[in-house]
Amino acid sequence: MSGPGGSQARAGTRPGRVRGARLTDLAAVGELSRLSHGGDGADDASVRSLGLPVSGSPISVFTLFRMPLGALRQHDQLYVYEDDRGLAGLLRAERDAQRDEWTIVELDAIGLADAGDIRFRLVQHLLRDGAKRGAARFHVACADQGGNVELFMQAGFARYGEELLLFRPPGAALPEPWTDERAIEVGIRPALPVDALALARLYASVTPQPVQRLEAYRIGDWEPRGSGWRVPRSSLAPILRFADVDGFVRDAPGGGADGTMIDAFLQVGVAKEDQPHYLKILARPDSDTAPLVEYGLGVIAARSRNGSRDDQGVIAPVRTYESPIDRRLEEAGFGVESTVTLLMKETVVRVAEPALVPAIR
Repeated sequence: MSGPGGSQARAGTRPGRVRGARLTDLAAVGELSRLSHGGDGADDASVRSLGLPVSGSPISVFTLFRMPLGALRQHDQLYVYEDDRGLAGLLRAERDAQRDEWTIVELDAIGLADAGDIRFRLVQHLLRDGAKRGAARFHVACADQGGNVELFMQAGFARYGEELLLFRPPGAALPEPWTDERAIEVGIRPALPVDALALARLYASVTPQPVQRLEAYRIGDWEPRGSGWRVPRSSLAPILRFADVDGFVRDAPGGGADGTMIDAFLQVGVAKEDQPHYLKILARPDSDTAPLVEYGLGVIAARSRNGSRDDQGVIAPVRTYESPIDRRLEEAGFGVESTVTLLMKETVVRVAEPALVPAIR
């Protein structure tokens, strides 16, 4: 596949058009999706769609971002590039209606010399259509290879972070689930709506100001929402739609159970489909996260024994500024599989808030 960058890729000379997918396109779209995830028998079995994350075995992004009809929701947007030979490209975006955010989770044009131009035109069409539908932000995570990052930056996206994707392979024994008494001893408990303010403060204390400004979380975003709880955002957020999601907090010493002070947050997604389970940890730099990792793996072990899938491994995203959480995960059997770049484009115009200023004589 050719890279998306360069003036030739932007020439736009290919006769064709981008449009929304129709029911009659589903068979062709399914084949494009299969090919975009290395399903054409290539020797490297590399994942072409956004370069996410890793090749073939032991974990395939096709299992993460696959597109069965039952997985499509009314807020999903699916676009295709059509020319006189048929469909030659696709883009799939997930819409978060509560925050007016769209996330690109699949983008490709397969085996074509002008694939870069097709991908760029798909992205441009998404941005125009999203703006008409009131999208406030567009998100994408991709590997910094094959011109992916360049393509999105040319489309107006800002690069604001990187994530390590760590994977604990299937077959590795999970720790025993913790008893309630043991969890209480170290201050771990389920997250409650009353924790929203404390979670927002925790996020603000560990996240750089530029990232906070771009992600623009509100306090209400931190309230538990079951499987629809996508905060904190990660490159793997789309897999949470196929999981039972729970949040846990660890109270800071002396903070009590009323949510006045929290030093760590744990999000656990137990897979219901053919995909890995999910762990996400947010913690203050001086907080020991090893107990949280063990507790989260124990939750997965308990849920797996109750009928959930237990043979897909566990995947955990860690942003580069969140170290040393990655080291605690490695001590628990995780290994780094990939590094991805986080990009975002805003459509809203930021206006300075009114404020008092010193009077000038």
